[in-house]
Amino acid sequence: MPPTAEDRLRDILEAIVEIEALLAGYNLDLFTADKTRRMATERYLEVICEAARRLTDDIKKDAPEIDWQRMVDFGNHLRHAYHATDVGIVWDIVQDHLPPLKSFVERCIRASH
Repeated sequence: MPPTAEDRLRDILEAIVEIEALLAGYNLDLFTADKTRRMATERYLEVICEAARRLTDDIKKDAPEIDWQRMVDFGNHLRHAYHATDVGIVWDIVQDHLPPLKSFVERCIRASH
């Protein structure tokens, strides 16, 4: 059976929580110097972007503040132009864009119960 919207939302939430745990106490300099954490973070971002890509427009319309297309585009970048990924951009996404996404996903999951 294919994943449901709630499955996708839970995948996004789980990946965000994993990134938060990986980067607790980190700053940009530490993140830049730690290739293993950078690669793990990029992989979790791929999961987030792919799961978000598969959410319905009906779900996405409830969060117009999230740039869904940019998220999908970044996932494509991570998969196909991984060699040109800017660490600063990854860090900014983690710091600035994941918190509102996490809040939205948590609201959606709560509302589905």
